[in-house]
Amino acid sequence: MIHSKDNPGVLIPPPLFYAALFFASLFLQRRFPIHKEFFHGSPARITGVIIIMAGMIFNVPALRQFIKTKNTVVTIKPASSLQTNGIYSVCRNPMYTGLLFIYLGLALIFGNWWTLILLPVLCLVIHYLIILPEEKYLTRAFGTSYSDYRKRVRRWI
Repeated sequence: MIHSKDNPGVLIPPPLFYAALFFASLFLQRRFPIHKEFFHGSPARITGVIIIMAGMIFNVPALRQFIKTKNTVVTIKPASSLQTNGIYSVCRNPMYTGLLFIYLGLALIFGNWWTLILLPVLCLVIHYLIILPEEKYLTRAFGTSYSDYRKRVRRWI
């Protein structure tokens, strides 16, 4: 049963974590430059665009599904339904996975080693500060339905 005041308790919108670490990586590159010859040329940029497009393959259907089901992406509001169909039948966190691909693609386009170096930090932040609290909330809100879903579908990909 969904309680109207219960929510995941994630106060900072998740995309801000991705943006903050990306901008931190740009700052680090200016302050402590790492030679970026590897990224020069079109192969890195083309690969970056392809990876960003892969991220959109996760994000667009996930957002469309949230809109269609009138659910919320605001992490301080309760969910109105459990998403298990479409892209959510492949990945429990397609929006975070898609944002991770976009982050990685931008690393290649901008040619910044620091963005890649901070990638594990970003994954840990997303896992511990966003996904785990959301999973606890979804267990409270949807009980067995969510537990069964967790058994069938992987957290990432």
